[in-house]
Amino acid sequence: MKVLIVSLSLLLTSLFSCRQSSGKFETLSVDDFATVIADPLVQRLDVRTLAEYSEGHIPGSTNLNVLDESFATMADSVLLPLRPVALYCRSGKRSKKAADILSEKGYKVYELSTGFNGWVEAGKEVEK
Repeated sequence: MKVLIVSLSLLLTSLFSCRQSSGKFETLSVDDFATVIADPLVQRLDVRTLAEYSEGHIPGSTNLNVLDESFATMADSVLLPLRPVALYCRSGKRSKKAADILSEKGYKVYELSTGFNGWVEAGKEVEK
């Protein structure tokens, strides 16, 4: 019985120790996001499709589609690693994926919780 318990404990320990940890990023409300992007050193990233971006986006944002398989590589060629990145998508789902990818790569990341939809609903500035 002791052997079974020890074996089970070792198995569980090895399973959890091999688990890759998620990146750390900060999810912000619209007003907090607006405050963060007021800093000219913060890079603005729209992770929606080009079609969505073309319909309207937060002024000064660069567009990189997080669903593109080369997203991580493209981000490294476009973003400056020592400057924070504030990113968003339409509703907040894809931006969390992008935030996780970029934070795992070492970027300081801020993510807009309600996405572009929340930004528009709050009456914030939009660029086309």
